[in-house]
Amino acid sequence: MSRSLNLTRHCLGLDTRIECVVLPLAGDNGLWTLICAAGMSGAQPSAVKAQGPFHGPFVAEGILTDIAENLLGMGYEPCTDVPIWRLHIQAELRRLNAARGHHLGDSQFLPES
Repeated sequence: MSRSLNLTRHCLGLDTRIECVVLPLAGDNGLWTLICAAGMSGAQPSAVKAQGPFHGPFVAEGILTDIAENLLGMGYEPCTDVPIWRLHIQAELRRLNAARGHHLGDSQFLPES
């Protein structure tokens, strides 16, 4: 299974889109998360949600497979377009890592003289 998924659905003249990605959490502790962004195609996502943490990528990929099967049953179709919400997904990953105490920003230690 892939670690990312892009799906679209055309309904009542509107195109909805869902992008999901399995990503490792900071800290090299083997924890992974699944982050999904959803909304109207060509617009900002209306929702960005995370699930996890999961112990290992294969557990998260299994959840992604289950979600994909469910969405395909609801009329979503695979989309080969370039992902458009990666920045939103990366922002959610940074938020998750910060909430777990892993600061990923640049910092500089300047001791007093």
